[in-house]
Order: sequence, then structure tokens, then C-alpha cells
Amino acid sequence: MVDDDDLYSTGEQSAVDRVLSVGELTEQIKGTLESRFQSVWVSGEISNFSRPSSGHCYLTLKDEAAQIRAVMWRTAASRVRFDLHDGLEVICQGYLDVYAPRGSYQLVIQQVEPKGLGALEKALRLLRERLAAEGLFAPERKRPLPKFPRRIAFVTSPTGAAVRDFLEVLRRRWRGVDVLIVPVRVQGDGAAGEIAAGIELVNRLAQPVDVLVVGRGGGSLEDLWAFNEEIVVRAIHASRIPVVSAVGHEIDVTLSDLVADVRALTPSEAAERIAPAADEVLAYLARQRQRLAQALRTSATTARARLDALAARRVFRRPLERVLLWEQRLDELATRHARAIERRGELAKSLLTEKAGRLESLSPLAVLSRGYSLTTRESDGQLLRSSQVLSVGDRLHTRLNEGEVISRVETIEPAPRGTARSRTS
Repeated sequence: MVDDDDLYSTGEQSAVDRVLSVGELTEQIKGTLESRFQSVWVSGEISNFSRPSSGHCYLTLKDEAAQIRAVMWRTAASRVRFDLHDGLEVICQGYLDVYAPRGSYQLVIQQVEPKGLGALEKALRLLRERLAAEGLFAPERKRPLPKFPRRIAFVTSPTGAAVRDFLEVLRRRWRGVDVLIVPVRVQGDGAAGEIAAGIELVNRLAQPVDVLVVGRGGGSLEDLWAFNEEIVVRAIHASRIPVVSAVGHEIDVTLSDLVADVRALTPSEAAERIAPAADEVLAYLARQRQRLAQALRTSATTARARLDALAARRVFRRPLERVLLWEQRLDELATRHARAIERRGELAKSLLTEKAGRLESLSPLAVLSRGYSLTTRESDGQLLRSSQVLSVGDRLHTRLNEGEVISRVETIEPAPRGTARSRTS
């Protein structure tokens, strides 16, 4: 017989055996969820999106009723063809996983597509709008191509028909050019990175390149998607060399076409846009030669007519006539000048004679001929006008009309009316 205590002890021990740790319970939940939801498709709106330097993407998917945390590892995120951002409606495929440190479940996303439009069309539109807002497609940044390029680089698949068509058209149109083929993949994973690296490589070449072509043949949007990748678009935008985009056929427009300096509908048309046609250049040179010859003939005829007109002028028919006229004029002026000098000399002589006569009439020497004389004191040559300036013994010089007399003062007698009078010997 078993008592109640024994029953109680046995039940309590059984219950204790079934107690789980948090980790054990979480592991059981994790196994259940992962086995039950190995692959699910979920649609919702992205919120709380972040992409740290690791490359993994963390986000929340939500709708009107609920929300779920989600993560997309770097490998899967690198295959996404469009930008993920808050507010974007997407459809995701993945599996459920339990994140033990937080005790929460999350959706591990393996594929993601925009909801509504096709995934690639939606991605293309979003990327195009963003890059256009940055000015990468602005018409004013487009550069012209050189008229006669000497060196061309073509970033493309070396085995595709595009490169063969390009080289064939180029060979037919213009042979004076070197072509450098930069081999890359043009579709599939990693193609965009190779194309961008090829563009950067051409820009680093020591020998400069005149034109850079980026292209391939036609294909579906998926086939051409590498030329819509942001890394390729930015590499074309950063190129220092003018870029020609030759991707696909006329109906296919990629972002590389929009950012390139020149868009060609096909690689063959790219060769036509880059290289001049030799026949056209030769025809142009022939026309220019004819125009130059005609211009030279016209110039020669015009010059001959002008020369004849100049030769018919009087100055060339009688080149010395004007010189002789000027010599005659010079002789006349010389004669007039000599006469003027002669008249001016005679007039000056007459005036001089007149002045001399007047001066002679005023000269004190003129009165000597009438019996007058001039007496000066020998000591200082002073002309005597009064006896008061004399002293007894002064020597005097008296100038007569003819000759001079030297005398000495012996006495001085006063002159009448207060004047003095001297006596000399």
C-alpha cells in the first residue's frame, strides 16, 4: 500500500524531470519553426532598414496587422538589383529562424522583389530616379567625340558578335586607328564589377586613349542588367575619356546609355559614330582641293586685274614726272628764298646805315670836328664836366678832333655863378 506522501513525492519528481532551461526551450522552438517553415514567401512594407559595414541587411516587414524582424545576409544582399529602403513594398522568400540571444524569431531573406511591377523594372526605375537627381544624366556634361581618333578602347566580351561587328565596320570605314579590346563578362554575377574595373583600367593607361566604348549585343533586360548597375554607371560618369555606350538594340535603353557622352544603338553604329568614313573624307578632300584650286585661280585673276589697273596709272607710266615737278617746285622756292634773303639783307643794310647815322649824330665825338674837345682825368678816366672834382697836380687827357693832349692842373679858378674853373699846364 502506498501512502499519499509517496504518491506526492513521485509526482513531484516526475514534474521536475520535465523542466527545461531557457536555452533548451528556445532550441526546441527553433527546431520546430525551422522544420515547419523551411521556405516561405512573405509580402510587406520595409521599415527600420539598415545596412552596416558588414554588408548584411537588417529590416522589419510589416502590414496593417503585424510585423516581423528580418535579416538578409551579405551574399544574398549582393544579388539584389535595386535599392532597399523604408516604405518599399516587397515580396521576400526565405525561412524562419530563432535568434536565441533575444529569444525572438526572424525571417532570413534569400530573395526579394519589389511588389507590383516586375523586380527588374522596379529596380531600374528607382535607380534611374536617384542617379538622375544627382545629375549623372545631365546633358550639359556630355563631351564631343574627336573627329579623327587614333586609339580606341572597347570594354566588352572578346567572344561576342558585338566586338566582331564593331571591328568589321571600323576596318571598312577607317584604318588609321588602333583598337584595344578590354575583355570582361557582360552578363551574370560579377559582370558589372568587371565592366567598371575595365573602364577604370583604360583611364589609367600610360598611353592615352581617345574614345572609350562600352557595350555588347542585344538581349533581355536580365541579360543587359550589368549595364544598369550603379557601379558601371558611376564608372562611366567618372571617366576622363569620352564614352560611347553601345548596348543592345534600339529598343533597349540602359542607364549606361543615359550617362555616356554618346549613345549608339548597336556596336556597329558605335563604330560609325566614332570613325569617319574614308570615302567621305576622300570626297571631302577632293571637294576642298577643287574649291582651293578655284579660289587660287580667282585670286590670281583678281590680282592680275589689279596689277594691270595699277600699271595703267599715270604714276607708273611716268614714274619720274612727280619727282621732276617737285624738283621744279624746289628750284622756284630756292629762287624765291634767295631773293627774299637779298631783299632782307638790303633792308637790314639800309636800317643799319640809318641807325649808324643817327648814332653818329648823337655821338659826343662828332662835335670834336667843330672845335670841341673831351677831357678825362688820367687817374680814373672820369669825363670832366666841372672843375670842382679836380685837384692841383691831377693829370688830364684831352681828346681833340685830331690827336690828344696830356696836361697837369696847376691852379683851379672858380667859375662864374658858383662853378669852378681850372688852369692846366
